[in-house]
Amino acid sequence: MSRRHPDWLKVRIGGGESFVEMKNLLRKARLHTICEEAKCPNIGECFNAKTAVFLLLGDVCTRSCSYCNVKHGVPSPPDSNEPFNVAESVKILGLRYVVLTSVTRDDLPDGGASVFSETIRMIKRLNSNCRVEALIPDFKGDASALKTIVDSEPDVVNHNIEVVRELFPSIRPKGDYNRSIKLLGLIKEFNPFVKTKSGLMIGLGESYDQIIKTFKDLKNAKVDILTIGQYLQPSKHHAPVKKYYTPLEFDKLRENAELIGFKHVEAGPLVRSSYHAERIFYS
Repeated sequence: MSRRHPDWLKVRIGGGESFVEMKNLLRKARLHTICEEAKCPNIGECFNAKTAVFLLLGDVCTRSCSYCNVKHGVPSPPDSNEPFNVAESVKILGLRYVVLTSVTRDDLPDGGASVFSETIRMIKRLNSNCRVEALIPDFKGDASALKTIVDSEPDVVNHNIEVVRELFPSIRPKGDYNRSIKLLGLIKEFNPFVKTKSGLMIGLGESYDQIIKTFKDLKNAKVDILTIGQYLQPSKHHAPVKKYYTPLEFDKLRENAELIGFKHVEAGPLVRSSYHAERIFYS
């Protein structure tokens, strides 16, 4: 039997003219968004505000994390037109802030870093006033792949830790906690001026002490911005929710994270890695 979500997790998916316009444009350009693939609860609000997280390198992931709704299997080769199509869509929509992410492509020699880099450069070439945030996979810890992205001068580089160290074996079996922390720390070594960001999901069985330890590890990796949100089970085939944190508990976690020293903390039941990304960048 599925558990009912608490009242504070109920949102209006909605439609609206901008929502429909965004979906039509994405389909016409054959583009994907993580908003749709991951069933983000904020899709109505963000699409109506003409905000989206573009999903590069197709919609099939080479990994199979037990929390994630993105399809997994054998992906298609990268689309050489994708960087231009994304940049042109950004121009048509008049976006001022764009988030780029991707499925994990362990099948590619550089994990898809060159596609990130080319897309960032193309967006900035066609949209000179647009800020770009790169939400990246771990690239198997490949420092050269990370440097390729940092050298393309995104305004923010984000890599989500997702869960506490103790849950990696069961929730992110092909990931590695230490590898992700090291990757985050390398960003500032390549460019000390780029903003860095990471996100944590809670509700999968972690302890409070484990959450605080994760905060400290991220801060030691010089992460500037932290997002904390409630894990929601995409389907009965995914990892179950072990706990629904209340808004007050999220407030307490935000206060603790701020005391640890993050420059900005966004915490709440419906917070996702890229939620209000533009506002956070300018805060």
